[in-house]
Amino acid sequence: MPDSGQILGIEGTAWNLSAALFGDCVITQYSNPYRPPHGGIHPREAAQHHASVMKEVISRVLTDSDEIRGIAFSQGPGLGPCLRTVATAARSLALAFDVPLIGVNHCVAHIEIGRWATGCVDPIVLYASGANTQVLGFLNSRYRIFGETLDIGVGNGLDKFARKHNLPHPGGPLIEKLAKGGSPVDLPYTVKGMDLAFSGLVSAAFDCGAPLEDACAGLQETAFAMCVEVTERALAHAGKDEVLLVGGVGANRRLQEMLKAMCEERGASFYVPENRYIGDNGAMIALTGKIMLEAGQTIPVDDSRVIPGFRSDDVEVTWRSDTGDLAYHHANVLDENGARGAEAVIEFRGSDVVKRRLPKGYRVASLDRRLIAERTRAEAKLIAAARRAGVATPVIRDITPDSIVMEYVEGDLLKHVLISQNVRLAGEVVGKLHRSGIVHGDLTTSNMIIHNGRCVLIDFGLSHVSAELESRGVDIHVFFQTLESTSSDYRELISAFVSGYKNTFNEGAQDVLERVNEIKMRGRYL
Repeated sequence: MPDSGQILGIEGTAWNLSAALFGDCVITQYSNPYRPPHGGIHPREAAQHHASVMKEVISRVLTDSDEIRGIAFSQGPGLGPCLRTVATAARSLALAFDVPLIGVNHCVAHIEIGRWATGCVDPIVLYASGANTQVLGFLNSRYRIFGETLDIGVGNGLDKFARKHNLPHPGGPLIEKLAKGGSPVDLPYTVKGMDLAFSGLVSAAFDCGAPLEDACAGLQETAFAMCVEVTERALAHAGKDEVLLVGGVGANRRLQEMLKAMCEERGASFYVPENRYIGDNGAMIALTGKIMLEAGQTIPVDDSRVIPGFRSDDVEVTWRSDTGDLAYHHANVLDENGARGAEAVIEFRGSDVVKRRLPKGYRVASLDRRLIAERTRAEAKLIAAARRAGVATPVIRDITPDSIVMEYVEGDLLKHVLISQNVRLAGEVVGKLHRSGIVHGDLTTSNMIIHNGRCVLIDFGLSHVSAELESRGVDIHVFFQTLESTSSDYRELISAFVSGYKNTFNEGAQDVLERVNEIKMRGRYL
């Protein structure tokens, strides 16, 4: 594919209509966002805005002398009416210029502009925007989702809180400003393995009765700490050493500070693009369109339908020369000195180990102390309860406010020996756990040890007692998501887990597995 000429990219998945030209770099970019007079974004009104200003936006970046060799557009995910408006314009331009059409995944475009603008190579990505909150990593030629919100995006959560207080849209910048003058109040903290949820947090922040500045500070500190925690979990699980922040919420300076502090504690590098590339913008569509065109990834005009639920892991990334192998040989490996996970260090003490939770510099002190104490107590209590129910766990020797002394369990982490036979063992032990009325809360292949034909569950810090279908479903959803994000054989492995789970959970297992699929489909249309 010749390199002469530019790619025109058009972004318009939600409130911002933006276009850009990209050659060897961003040549020009112009945006005209929709600003609702009150309340949130109405999809039809946003689409009408995009249609009314489309000619102006395109004219601002195109001149008669521009040599266009491709038209790229945001194909999804996004608001259907907005996507269709942009796609119609892109098709017309592709036909008028007689050039290829490239349908770009909006989420992937955020990652690619971030990689290009910062120079990072293979990061764990926190994508924090209005409709989306996801943690991603690259594996087997796709951007895999390690974790995501189970209800609303963090940006939508901030906007929802702002609307309840009659603050203008978007709410994030004003909440950030108000939070600087407040003292954060205690609010619910909802992390489920590498997934999270914001609806309860937003409602609690509105109902807390605190001064607005204090409520804003509490909302921001809690929501962002949740995002950073799941990013750290993915970083520890994958063994990578770069973190990239993208998405409109990423412009928040406090979120950037928190991620930077986490990376410094772990010896990782933190990257964030400049503001003109961090939110929704035409340059990210044009750049991604350029590299996709050079890789031969175009679409016929007749087959260019928009995809409102377009997932990043649905995109085959043929333009990267690497495959994105996970650096598991560097992650969570026990040696003579112990190991470090996402929130704790393991140290040897004779034939036992000491698990000590570390203070997190990115969290406010009161929240950090609360989480350490709550999780240490819950872990010791529920490990003992699970063991009494016949679940293989370490034996607890002693407990302090931030540490647990327990039996050293020999064996390999499941993620290092990821074969069907071992995953079936994992399914059996999780079935026993759920049958006993306990939900693990952090079911990943980093929290299971395989030894002599048995699977031992470890790291019960997020566990809780529940017989609810939803809680059990989320538990297994987290595990399946880990398999999908880290193994090309995930279908076979999921089948093995299901076989083991049904073997020990017996009646009701099918209901739980059906709920898992329902939870997965919720995420597919965020």
